[in-house]
Amino acid sequence: MDRKQELKIATLLMGIFLMFYFLPVGTPRFDNAVTEALALTRWYAREHVVLCLLPAFWIAGAIAAFVSKASVMKFLGPKAPKPLAYGVGAVSGSVLAVCSCTVLPLFAGIYRMGAGLGPAIAFLYSGPAINALAIILTAKVLGVKLGLARAIGAVLFSVVIGLLMAFFFRKEEIDKTAKAAQLPEPSGGRELWKTAVFLAVMVGILVFSNWGKGDQTSGFFASVFAAKWWIASVLAIVFAGLLWRWYQLSALRIMVVAASVIVTALLSGGAANWSIFVAIIGLVWLTAGRDDEAGEWFEQTWSYTKQIMPLLLGGVMISGLLLGRPGYEGLVPSSWISDMVGGNSIGANLLASFSGALMYFATLTEIPILQGLIGDGMGNGPALALLLAGPALSLPSMLVINSLIGPKKTFVYVSLVIVMATFTGWVYGTFF
Repeated sequence: MDRKQELKIATLLMGIFLMFYFLPVGTPRFDNAVTEALALTRWYAREHVVLCLLPAFWIAGAIAAFVSKASVMKFLGPKAPKPLAYGVGAVSGSVLAVCSCTVLPLFAGIYRMGAGLGPAIAFLYSGPAINALAIILTAKVLGVKLGLARAIGAVLFSVVIGLLMAFFFRKEEIDKTAKAAQLPEPSGGRELWKTAVFLAVMVGILVFSNWGKGDQTSGFFASVFAAKWWIASVLAIVFAGLLWRWYQLSALRIMVVAASVIVTALLSGGAANWSIFVAIIGLVWLTAGRDDEAGEWFEQTWSYTKQIMPLLLGGVMISGLLLGRPGYEGLVPSSWISDMVGGNSIGANLLASFSGALMYFATLTEIPILQGLIGDGMGNGPALALLLAGPALSLPSMLVINSLIGPKKTFVYVSLVIVMATFTGWVYGTFF
């Protein structure tokens, strides 16, 4: 018998027992926190899993199945020119305008396919942080100075944090470069431009399906929001055509799936969640069990789903238990946070960036939350610190990032975001 192993098991069991024994069931704050944990998880499942996360899994699976490793290494690998690699990483992440959780499957896809750590991290940060609509709304609701500072800070953060991560883990990057030199040039198969078009169509469906509504009734963003489902529908038709022509999927089956989506939309009164859910089930029916590249696409998608989904749902539940939903409280009283982020001390900025890193912000929700906190006395510096750390990180995303790149890299990445957000907020608050 391994006594050390048995002692660990006994300690774990004792800890679980004591946790349940002293569980404060019946106290108002604890009971409310449990309700908030379940409510936030339900809201996340209804509003983000079907519209955001499931399409992201399929895009990540397509990257793994259809994009050659050599092609990824050419643009994002350690041997790629830094301006190209970091430019592609930051720009491709920023066009998505997704939350900190939706970007994770896509990050996993490019990183596992050989992207350098630095460019992959630039992509990971830029996806949720560099959101054009969010920056415009920040400037309009919270002030032009804060909106401009957020835009500049987010762009710089994506590149600087990526460069620092590549520097801190340069030995591993050197090993990856050596392996990349041994990879043969991609030959045969589908042309790269066709794969790029296919991925672009999928990304377009993801982006327009989740296009947020601003407070303007006219202008570019308002016009796009009004037409978002028409645009997404056209892209879906193109997507179906590509599945038939380029990936040799059954035209009859594709038409059955399309008809099912249309009927679901009519019966549900146009509810997007149900229509997209039926489309996802249709994709499973079209690709599962095949021995060709479409079958590989399903296998890769399922692999990402198994790894990431449980961690995200568990993380969202813990986040709701601790911090509640916007406008509601969990175990941690919101007054503690609002009382400590007034002024412009290093401590106030650190608390704002740290608490923002733990909270889950859906796209654009950080703006009304900050509006309320500023009304309660939050300083300008801590407000910027929260804007730079909050949308890019969350407790659920940290759990997934840890499973993808390991605890050491995750700790360094999270620390860089928090420290840089703290310092940037302090500098901004000093001058403004």
